Amino acid sequence: MPPIRRGYEVLPWTHRAMGRVMVLGTGLVGGWVADRLAVEGHDVIGVDTSASALEGRDPRVICIHGPAGIELLEEYAPDVIVNALPGRVGDQIRFDLVTQGLAVADLAFTAEDPREHDELAIEAGACLVYDVGVAPGLSNLLLAEGNRRHGRLVNGRVRVGGNPVEPDDDWSYMAPFSPQDVIEEYTRPARILRGNQTVIVPAISERTLFEVEGRGEMEAFLTDGLRSVLDTVDAENLTEATVRWPGHIARFIALGDEYDEKELLESWGWNPQRSEFTWMEVVVKGDGRTRWVLDDQGGSQGSSMARTTGAITCATVEHLLETDVPAGVHPPEALGTSFLDRCLTHYAANGIRIVETRER
Repeated sequence: MPPIRRGYEVLPWTHRAMGRVMVLGTGLVGGWVADRLAVEGHDVIGVDTSASALEGRDPRVICIHGPAGIELLEEYAPDVIVNALPGRVGDQIRFDLVTQGLAVADLAFTAEDPREHDELAIEAGACLVYDVGVAPGLSNLLLAEGNRRHGRLVNGRVRVGGNPVEPDDDWSYMAPFSPQDVIEEYTRPARILRGNQTVIVPAISERTLFEVEGRGEMEAFLTDGLRSVLDTVDAENLTEATVRWPGHIARFIALGDEYDEKELLESWGWNPQRSEFTWMEVVVKGDGRTRWVLDDQGGSQGSSMARTTGAITCATVEHLLETDVPAGVHPPEALGTSFLDRCLTHYAANGIRIVETRER
């Protein structure tokens, strides 16, 4: 049978619950989320220690300049919290969010496993959905969908990256989120599944050059983005790789342990005038094969990474408001196929196209 190719369409929800949402961290991604939720009709409070991150927010967003704390949570009593803080800070606040019994959409990418707070969340009646993003996040949902369609997977592969449209003679990169998190991504050993066993390999290993349709030759290397799916997806082999323009990661490797973090933060600074795109490929093979490709370019509606991460975050907020998610700490794939459908609807509503090729 020939492959089935389709893009996802906007499917209207018959009911949307509105709520009070507090967004912790209003940088590139958190700011987009705050604005989008306000446009959709939610009462939104944006909190950030950087005054510049609060500038230019939608006028309906209540902006609070300062750190997030229990007093603030008690004063505003949000229905849902969005944890969009950088990884190092985002992990530190999880304990407070859980002990307050809150519903949390968490996109702070950390080395720590949020599931360590599961028992505490159950006791407090809190619900925290973590790794809400493109990968991990949407990639988890698609790998789980691969399980549902094709049974036990022989192979599952995720390749993902946000990059400038055109490479340059420098780093050919700018960080769409906390540059410190990018450095941690490049230095944290990667956990993959190989031959039914979880294997730890050096970060940025197994570098591979390959062709991205419509973009050109790019380079993929293993990073630690599988996380919960190592436990939740039934597979023999699973890998996740970050995608960059050729030469970028070789330059980082050449620095060795002597890289200057401050210098890298400046070199990778975000330039809103520079065109950029987010690309992700998820391929699963079991009793059949499916390939999903997301390719989104930033524009007047926001940067591609803000949109692609923000859309699934908004879907998570909506899901927490509208459904009875059990208390505890959950990865996105634990929310089931209805959550995947909701996420794909949000992507389509924001003009983000995901193309599927399926072979039975």
